[in-house]
Order: sequence, then C-alpha cells, then structure tokens
Amino acid sequence: MAIERSVSDLLLGSFDYVWTRVRTRCEGLTQDEYLWKPAAGCWTVKLVDGVWRVPPREPPGPEAAAVTTIAWRLWHIASDCLASYAKGLTVWPLEVEDTEWYGDVDEALAATDRAWEAFRTALGALGEDGMWTPLGKDWGPYAKDPWAALVVHALDEIAHHGAEVALLRDLYAHQKPKRPTAVRRRDLG
Repeated sequence: MAIERSVSDLLLGSFDYVWTRVRTRCEGLTQDEYLWKPAAGCWTVKLVDGVWRVPPREPPGPEAAAVTTIAWRLWHIASDCLASYAKGLTVWPLEVEDTEWYGDVDEALAATDRAWEAFRTALGALGEDGMWTPLGKDWGPYAKDPWAALVVHALDEIAHHGAEVALLRDLYAHQKPKRPTAVRRRDLG
C-alpha cells in the first residue's frame, strides 16, 4: 500500500527537520563562540564605519575552502540564503541587507529565526501546484526552474552550513586551554 504524500509535504517536512536540528545546535550559543576565529584569515563579520558587515572577500584557492566564524555562517544562512530566496514570495524579512549583519549573537539568532519563518511560511503558502511554478525572471538563469528546485537547494545550504556551525561549536568547546609558557630555572634569577 503506497502512502500518498505530495512533493510539497515531503520537501517541507525534510526542510523542517533539518532546520530543527540546526536551530537546536544553536541553543546556548555564546558571544565568544559566535565571533571565535578558529584560524588565521577567517571570514567573519566586522564593525566597519559603525556598521557590522561581512567584508568583501577573496574566493579561496582550489587547495582549501575558507574557514569562517559562526557569525559569518549565520549571515550566510539567514541573509544570503533564506531571506534572499524568499524574494518574489514575501517582503524582505530582515532589518539589515546585503553584507550588513549583527555583531551581537542574540540579534543574529533572532534575525536568523525571522528569515527562516519568512521563507518557510512563504513556501508553505505555495502548496503543491506552486512548488512546480517557475521561479520567474528575477532568478536569471534559474527563471524556468520550479520553486521545488530552490527548496532542494535551500535544504542543502541549511544542512551544509548548519553542520559547519555545529562543528565550529564542537571545536570551540574542545579547545585545549593555553598552557602558560614554561619558566626556565635560569630565568628565575
């Protein structure tokens, strides 16, 4: 006996599941973790002329992907992905645009939640038929792709970058404390 489920229900159910995992991993995120730079040259958010933003960045070379802060990843998930993917379905859900973001972890998490809610609500309103509607001219080379394709892409982005946030939290929690520099006997006097 086959269970009848719409593609919309299947996609949105998966999307909800992944989002819940990602958002749960962000519970208790501290300010120090949010801005922690695990390696030199991390992509992050910086205060530039009184505004927190993601600075322009050079794409990494083919030998290694860029290392980022959790702050950068949350900007990417919320603004670069969820909020921008909602275009054509709803109004921009964030108080910041483009490369602007938040230096404060609580503001960033609240904005990420708003972007998620706006995108998820808009997708839910599409229904099954709407999932197969083309994205439209504002989507350039993807104009003829259906909204279902964008949901699959968004699911990949959220799972991928959410896993990176989780890994950064794990690495932060398991840092070895810095040992004091050894004092040699002759340095004592």
